[in-house]
Amino acid sequence: MGLRTYIVEDNATIRENLIGTLEELTCITAVGTAETENESRAWLAQNSEQWDLAIVDLFLKQGSGLGVLEACRDRRPGQRVVVLSNYATTDMRKRCAQMGVDAVFDKSNEIDALVDYCIAQCSAPHSGSFSQ
Repeated sequence: MGLRTYIVEDNATIRENLIGTLEELTCITAVGTAETENESRAWLAQNSEQWDLAIVDLFLKQGSGLGVLEACRDRRPGQRVVVLSNYATTDMRKRCAQMGVDAVFDKSNEIDALVDYCIAQCSAPHSGSFSQ
């Protein structure tokens, strides 16, 4: 099935382009999406075994990506969480690192780095992953 990926992004155009790009260039399979913090937290709580990678924007239609990151703090070993945001400042990168985020990418100039990260995750062993 590939790297089961949950995407939290409130801009439909960005979300669909991101999914298309990552599914074409990497082994990811989008297993769900959300536009709000509450929707994301609920999905993550109900599907804790169903994802390998979460890609989270910081600014959402409701709530904040920081709340989503908080919901991911107790994730299983092997599950990865990355931030994809226009607000990838030095301070925000530090805050995300303190919250246990695996990587932070700037939407405006680090999409290639995100693709490279996903490719690397596709080839890394994921002890917690399973196929459905």
